[in-house]
Amino acid sequence: MITVNNITLAYGKRILFDEVNINFTKGNCYGIIGANGAGKSTFMKIVSGEIEPNKGTVDISPGERMAVLNQNQFAFDDYTVLNTVLMGHSKLWKIMHERDAIYSKEDFSEADGMRAGELENEFGEMGGYTAESDAATLLSELGVDDSLHFQHMKDISANLKVRVLLAQALFGNPDILLLDEPTNNLDVETIAWLENFLADYQNIVLVVSHDRHFLDSVCTHVADVDRSKIKVYTGNYSFWYESSQLAARQQTDKNKKMEDKRKDLLDFIARFSANASKSKQATSRKKALEKLVIEDIQPSNRKYPGIIFKQEREVGNEILKVENLSKLIDGKPLFSKLNFDIQKNQKIAFLSRDPLALTTFFEVINGKVSADTGLFEWGTTITPAYLPNDNKEFFEGNSDNLMDWLRQYVPPMVKDVDEDFLRGFLGKMLFSGDEIMKKTSVLSGGEKVRCMLSKMMLQNPNVLILDEPTNHLDLESIIAYNDSMTTFPGVVLLTTHDHQFMQSVANRIIEITPNGMIDKLMTYDEYLADDRVKAQRLELYGS
Repeated sequence: MITVNNITLAYGKRILFDEVNINFTKGNCYGIIGANGAGKSTFMKIVSGEIEPNKGTVDISPGERMAVLNQNQFAFDDYTVLNTVLMGHSKLWKIMHERDAIYSKEDFSEADGMRAGELENEFGEMGGYTAESDAATLLSELGVDDSLHFQHMKDISANLKVRVLLAQALFGNPDILLLDEPTNNLDVETIAWLENFLADYQNIVLVVSHDRHFLDSVCTHVADVDRSKIKVYTGNYSFWYESSQLAARQQTDKNKKMEDKRKDLLDFIARFSANASKSKQATSRKKALEKLVIEDIQPSNRKYPGIIFKQEREVGNEILKVENLSKLIDGKPLFSKLNFDIQKNQKIAFLSRDPLALTTFFEVINGKVSADTGLFEWGTTITPAYLPNDNKEFFEGNSDNLMDWLRQYVPPMVKDVDEDFLRGFLGKMLFSGDEIMKKTSVLSGGEKVRCMLSKMMLQNPNVLILDEPTNHLDLESIIAYNDSMTTFPGVVLLTTHDHQFMQSVANRIIEITPNGMIDKLMTYDEYLADDRVKAQRLELYGS
């Protein structure tokens, strides 16, 4: 068990946590949620002991081992991949080294023999004799090939380092597992493996993630960081979100009788409880929901941005035609032989094992980069708006305030651009009051994305091109964005690591590879489950 007692932390006048008291118990997975800057990652560091609070304590049951997902990809550069994983169990690693040091002595004494015996006993009790094979299995399951296990960390790619560090945290079945954004840079197959691993995990897990599908798959509870407090709620993220929305609606419904409101809440709990019984975490989720009392369901204090795209005109019959498009970088093909047309009412998710291929393709069709072969042509009725993965060029060397920054992107045909007009667009993105005078040079990643959305909404586009649209956004912004894209009447071209965003928006999937493409009119989940698609992917990728 983890017991958090009266934790208080302030930086100057800013109070991040004010007398927080929580218990985290065995068998549960807690999703730590909250707006950007609320203190989710800071709280995880307090629990791990990396940050000392101003007041209060974190108590862990005696003898329990904690593992933390390391965020520093360079910390283990001088170690082999396999040893990096073994180091995740620090006590076992220490025993291994002390034991090996004794056995390497030339003048092996009787005392050394006694100590070696003690170490062998501890080593065996910790599963030391199968540690290397267990670590190797874990690495292989996370997509790190056997041929890499004895290479040094400095010699493998960044996306593989992420997997090794994840294996390090999971190794040895820790009693407490702290994971901050564990799905970053993982492909869909590895994320699915991690979801299954955590769904079967019997110890305590605390996880920070902006991936709603992942949180729904693994969490039994959510811990909401809001207004310097943390409150734990039963259920996964969707249960917390939908129940808080229901409670908020009921709070504003003055005419509805209390008994009717109570019945609605009970029906809601029963529905989610039935769904929970079908999940891999059936027992823990169902029991938790059955113990839930009505008073635990409360409206959320969250604010959601207003992401509203209005088309200046409807798209015509000719939208985008791509013929034999190919691109190489440093002699390596990113994509080749791309041929497709886009039709009305299509929202297309683009996939690839190589994120650079997707970004380069979007840069090509936006005229930022030239293709090596082939051509593309937009229809004459198209007004596109592009959200790039990297928005640095829009903010670097810019000292404007938000009002002046946005003013420069107002289309020429728009008249009567006054302060109220611009405030309206910035206000939808939750920039209110004096915040509109904030300098663009001090904006956070999430604030920059919200500025880019204001810029795009000004254009009244009928085609949206979105490269990782949920990056840097909090869950509230992601939900508002997701809802906006499902109702947008125009065409959407997108690539995202957000499973739920892709599943709920896209009705066509195009996967681009160095050797060709796969093009299917279906949802993302249907695409992942289709055996013919799996065979095509195997043929195109070769593995």
